[in-house]
Amino acid sequence: MKYLRQFLVILVISFIGEVLKALLPLPVPASIYGMVILFAGLATGVIKLEAVRETGRFLIEIMPVMFIPAGVGLMSSWGVLKPMLLPVSVVTVVVLVAVMAVTGRVSQAVIRKKSGK
Repeated sequence: MKYLRQFLVILVISFIGEVLKALLPLPVPASIYGMVILFAGLATGVIKLEAVRETGRFLIEIMPVMFIPAGVGLMSSWGVLKPMLLPVSVVTVVVLVAVMAVTGRVSQAVIRKKSGK
């Protein structure tokens, strides 16, 4: 029963994200709204970590399985994606390197600040 309650909390927050997506004219996915709401709830203490901990761990454990439908979708759309393969690959590599560099710099800055240097 505990897992059902925890999953229900996550589903309700996801549903609120879907409602916000329908109501707000912003180009933000509903899942982002849901994650922000869940983060804000956890950060403020409105939602207790114990209310979602085990189900959250379970969902993280099965996350790789959730990528299978996306991979199959890409394979079935190969004809459409083939002409754009080089530009998409270049953009992906450039963005990957940029994200790694920014993440590294921010991590270094946080470590320096915490250590007092």
